[in-house]
Amino acid sequence: MSTAVKAHRTSASSVFRRSTEIEAEPVLLSPLPTWKRVVDVALCIVALPVLAVCTLIMTMITRLTSPGPVLFRQERVGFKGQRFVCFKFRTMKVSADTGVHQAHLSELMRSNKPMVKMDSTRDKRLIPGAWLLRASGLDELPQIINVLKGEMSLVGPRPCLPYEADEYLPWQRERFNAAPGLTGLWQVSGKNRTTFEEMIRLDIRYTQEKSLPLDLWIISMTIPALLVQVLDTRRGRKSSPALAKVDAHAVATTTTSTAG
Repeated sequence: MSTAVKAHRTSASSVFRRSTEIEAEPVLLSPLPTWKRVVDVALCIVALPVLAVCTLIMTMITRLTSPGPVLFRQERVGFKGQRFVCFKFRTMKVSADTGVHQAHLSELMRSNKPMVKMDSTRDKRLIPGAWLLRASGLDELPQIINVLKGEMSLVGPRPCLPYEADEYLPWQRERFNAAPGLTGLWQVSGKNRTTFEEMIRLDIRYTQEKSLPLDLWIISMTIPALLVQVLDTRRGRKSSPALAKVDAHAVATTTTSTAG
């Protein structure tokens, strides 16, 4: 066989292998349809002045009540399980114990009770007035940065923490089939009044049915939902001292009976 023929066959074989390797590479779908990206960028640009004013106010509040950075950065899980750094206004003391929240969340996931936030129980880790920022969603305004970067969308499932994602069952991971959002179907469907499983099912439903009309409806329902959340949190904070006394009395009674 001539040298030219051998070289031709070797070259053809090499090209075939390369084309096969290219075809075998997984094709990742974009987390954001074009219409969704357009809506995100347009509304974020409109909201930038609000973010600037809130940043100024939060800077003054933080310097007066809790020395430390204004922004809080935290790793979250997004589209297809990809991790990214999520921005929020810092509403907790710098030395706050994050293990408390992890234990609280794990309990909600196991018990399937309504997902009441610790803010409703006068969480001592919060800086003064922070409960209102958190209940109203204003603490999440810096996530506009994540939306502009394409890591999040205005509408989508809540971006969860890595230790939460680690506990998901296979079917629950379907909620990662959409980019996480500032608001979402779960947030306007009861949020803290729903259970963990109900949240997951609402998120999965959104990933399957997302559309421009649905996104616009969710955005329009977000402010009323936040007002309900503020009222719920306020009621919870009012009743929490009484609950604390009951719990303390129960612990004291148990300790006394055990000692006896």
